[in-house]
Order: sequence, then C-alpha cells, then structure tokens
Amino acid sequence: MPHDAIIIGGSYAGLSAAMQLARAGRSVCVVDSDTPRNRFAAASHGFFGQDGAAPRAMIAQAREKLLAYPNVHFVGGTAIHAHAIPDGFAVDLGMGETLQAAKLVLAFGVVDELPDIPGLAGKWGKSVLHCPYCHGYEFKGRRLGALNVMEKSVHQALMLPDWGPTTFFLNGGAMPDADTLGQLQHRNVAIEPARVVALEGTETELSGVRLEDGRVVALDAIFTGSRTRMASPIAEQLGCAFEEGILGPVILTDAMKMTTVPGVYAAGDIARGMHNATFASADGVMAGTSAHQALIFEPLAA
Repeated sequence: MPHDAIIIGGSYAGLSAAMQLARAGRSVCVVDSDTPRNRFAAASHGFFGQDGAAPRAMIAQAREKLLAYPNVHFVGGTAIHAHAIPDGFAVDLGMGETLQAAKLVLAFGVVDELPDIPGLAGKWGKSVLHCPYCHGYEFKGRRLGALNVMEKSVHQALMLPDWGPTTFFLNGGAMPDADTLGQLQHRNVAIEPARVVALEGTETELSGVRLEDGRVVALDAIFTGSRTRMASPIAEQLGCAFEEGILGPVILTDAMKMTTVPGVYAAGDIARGMHNATFASADGVMAGTSAHQALIFEPLAA
C-alpha cells in the first residue's frame, strides 16, 4: 500500500488522528476540502490552551506542525468515492486520481441545515449560535434567546439563564407541558409563543427577533439547534452503519472509533451526538492510535 492510512478531512478530528500516526512513523495522507464546520466563527472557545483562537489559525498551526513529519502528505480537494480493495481501501479524488491505504479514518465532518428564517444565515457563528459553552461567555449578561426548532430546544432554553436573561421563542410550536413550564419559570425564562418571521440587525449582528404579529423582541444573541447531515457520502458508500443522534445521523463506532466496516475509523462530529472542537480532537486521537495499533497487531494475529 502506498500509505498506511488515508484520513479524509483535515480539521480538528482529522489532524489529531494524523498526528498519532505520523509520530508512529506511519505513512499518512490527509485529504482535505478546506471547509471546516466552524469556519463561520471568528473564535473557538473552551479548547485547551487555545481559548479565543481563530479556528482557521488553529488548523493552520496544526497543519504546519504535521508537515514537520516527512511521512505526512496533504492533498487539497474532495474525496468523492471510496471502496475496499485487497488489503485496504482505494479513495477516488476525481479526474482519474486514486489513493490507496491499508486503513481509512473518516473525519469529513457534517453540514448544518439551518432554520429557514430571513436574516439568520449571515449571523450564524456570530450572533446566531449553537452552543453556550462555545460562545455563551462572550454574551454574558446580555439579552439571549433560544429558538424552538426541535425537542432538545427546551433543554437549551433551560441552560441559557446561566449566561444571561433568556426568552424561549416557541416559534409557533406547542406550549410545553406543565412540568416543563414549571422548570422554565423556575429558571426565569420568558416564553414567546408567536412564530418568528425574521431576525433583525446587520448582516452579522442581531438586534431583535421579528414575530408574525409585527412585534420585535430586542435581543443580542439567539441559540438554535440545526439538523446536520454528512458532508460526504463516503461512509454510506463503504457500508458503515448509522444511528440517529441528537441533531442527525451519526456513524456508529465502537470505543476505539472503528466503524462497522473493519479497517475504517470515524472521528469528530460525524461519529458522536455532542459536538465541539475538543470532543472532535479527542476522537481523532483515539481513531489515530486505534488505526496504528491495528496496523501492528492484525498482521501478527493472521
């Protein structure tokens, strides 16, 4: 095999996996389309030793450190197809270019399918946010909202008062049951039943939420979940099993991050329900070390 491992995706999970394999002296190829999920945010928060750093700067720094290892190769572009071959896998990059490796690590990430509300998309990652642990502190004490788009939205609404005064926008949805209403009241969460028709403010900064009855509720940031989908069809092509996560489909893996297809590992947002940069990096470390150990011990067991 030309490579011991091919890693599809060069963000937090993929680069963390590559580092483990690189330091073990294995030949690694990272295929990356340069579209990290958090490219819409100006800063990444809560990551060990990197709090407040720009996401792309963190990725660039990690790439630079990886390139110090002579056994690491980067390919810019998109892996469009992958399939099993004797003793490994082949990855098609299009235009007739194919890579081969003994192991695959899938780390291509997910795509957010945002609520279809005018004014929302440009504010994503700036004043429309998904995670209070990632971005809540930057809006501490300011006017916050939670947008009801899924069952877990009420969980978000109950958390947010630790960061600031919170309004739960039901967005035309059903009123919560009595127990949930009691919890929201206990947390001093205001409830706004009307459907949201637009987000007001500049392209990136939120100033208020416009409701279908014409009222505008002044707000500085709103948190919302988003359905997610796989950024690549490759896991499905390979026959990996999926399960339904909190936000969308998740590739099923074992504790070592191996999928249901032997020799194929998955890490990051595609392989877990809870998402943030630290989780993605940790998953990548596990996937990389697991792939390396398989390269050692599988031949010994044969």
